[in-house]
Amino acid sequence: MASVDECRQALQELADRLDRHAEATGRIDLDRTLACRITDLDTAFHGRLENGRLTGLTDGDDPQAKIALSTNSDDLVALVHGQLDLAKAVAGRRVSIKANPLDLMKLRKLI
Repeated sequence: MASVDECRQALQELADRLDRHAEATGRIDLDRTLACRITDLDTAFHGRLENGRLTGLTDGDDPQAKIALSTNSDDLVALVHGQLDLAKAVAGRRVSIKANPLDLMKLRKLI
């Protein structure tokens, strides 16, 4: 089981990757609150997706988040490090993403 600090670091790595992606590809019209819930650690992080970038990443849940990802700590770290395919993880119910269908389509551009 990954620690809370390892999950926080993985999410920061994801934010850095999204920054590089946004610089390389340009703006993606997606401005939504995001919550990442780590089920086995009973913890969460939240931030905001703005123009394809993850900003304001902080500890704690946002129950009103427009996009919510739920997974366990090991799967989160594996996803960020490219060791777990997101589509397969969702299909295998290792990851749950709650968002409206239009937002899911826009999220695919970020991955």
